[in-house]
Amino acid sequence: MALEPLRSITPEEDLPKPNLKRLRDVLVEPFGVRNVSLTGLFILAAFYTLYFARSFLLPIVLALLLSLLLSPLVRVLRKLHLPEPLGAGIVLLVLLGALGGGIYELSGPAYEWMQKAPNSLRRVEARLRELKRPVLLFGRATEQVAKIADVTAAKAAPVAVAVPAGPSLGARLVGGTTDFVASAAIFFILLYFLLASGDLFLRKLVKVLPSVEDKKRAIEIARQVETDISAYLSTVALINLGLGIGVAGAMALIGLPNPLLWGMMATLTNFIPYLGAGSCYVVLGLAGFLTFDDLPHALLPVGAFLCLNVAEAYFITPMVLGRRLTLNPVVLFLSLTFWGWLWGISGAILAVPIMVVFKIFCDHIEPLAPIGEFLGD
Repeated sequence: MALEPLRSITPEEDLPKPNLKRLRDVLVEPFGVRNVSLTGLFILAAFYTLYFARSFLLPIVLALLLSLLLSPLVRVLRKLHLPEPLGAGIVLLVLLGALGGGIYELSGPAYEWMQKAPNSLRRVEARLRELKRPVLLFGRATEQVAKIADVTAAKAAPVAVAVPAGPSLGARLVGGTTDFVASAAIFFILLYFLLASGDLFLRKLVKVLPSVEDKKRAIEIARQVETDISAYLSTVALINLGLGIGVAGAMALIGLPNPLLWGMMATLTNFIPYLGAGSCYVVLGLAGFLTFDDLPHALLPVGAFLCLNVAEAYFITPMVLGRRLTLNPVVLFLSLTFWGWLWGISGAILAVPIMVVFKIFCDHIEPLAPIGEFLGD
């Protein structure tokens, strides 16, 4: 039997054919069910951590935001040949003095209004009694329906349920005060170290980056982000302070007692979109009803605040900040709802600064630019 002659094998025939199915699986795998599930579990774990660690995270986030606002002042003092630890101490002492002086000046009027609260509520109820007549008629009809339902419910024997006693009011107040003092201590100590450290973290980041181009890019992004965030926070703080001054002046002209109290309330609550203005309308309306006898004069505080609030929200703030640092109203409302649910009133106050900081980061980091465009107005 003749043997078949050997044939030469080319390099192309020696190589195995590529497995297209395996290549497709590798390319599609990052978007598979397993990775989506892991990402979802990671997001849920992050929310869980943010919620249960809020007492620890709140002072840290507030210190970081306030350090971006106050760091330019420390740099100005450094140009005056004051070392950064000394400049940070001076800025922090001025901040503490302003907070302490404001609390001391407003504590008297606030305590006076709290003392009047029971009598004031009775007066408001008497003034609004005429408006309650339709509600009373509806309530009587509801009582008749409830009596008919009670005939059937009376056949069943009532079952006593033992409710465990919760902590007393005094214990809750002591616990809340202790938590507040601890959070305030963490906040001020961390804020001092952040201001005193200066560019320490930026220098360390530049040191670990491999190439010169990466170092230059990191310095450029860090400086621009810090400048934009500081400009936004300082601008918003000045706008809210101007609104408070305008409210205090308007209340003084109207004749509402303690105008500084109402001005400070407007300044602080204006950091919370929607809810802050709504609370001012309610409080100023009650104050007007309690102070003045005739209805037109009682509505003057609410009307004055309405004019100032509309001017600030729809003209001054958009004109000063521009469209670059404004947020989509839907995103703003969702952020306010989410952080308010997660961290309470403190989260609602920090919701807008957190979203603005995130948007500025997205605008300066190219892969995140689409997210920044989505968050903008």
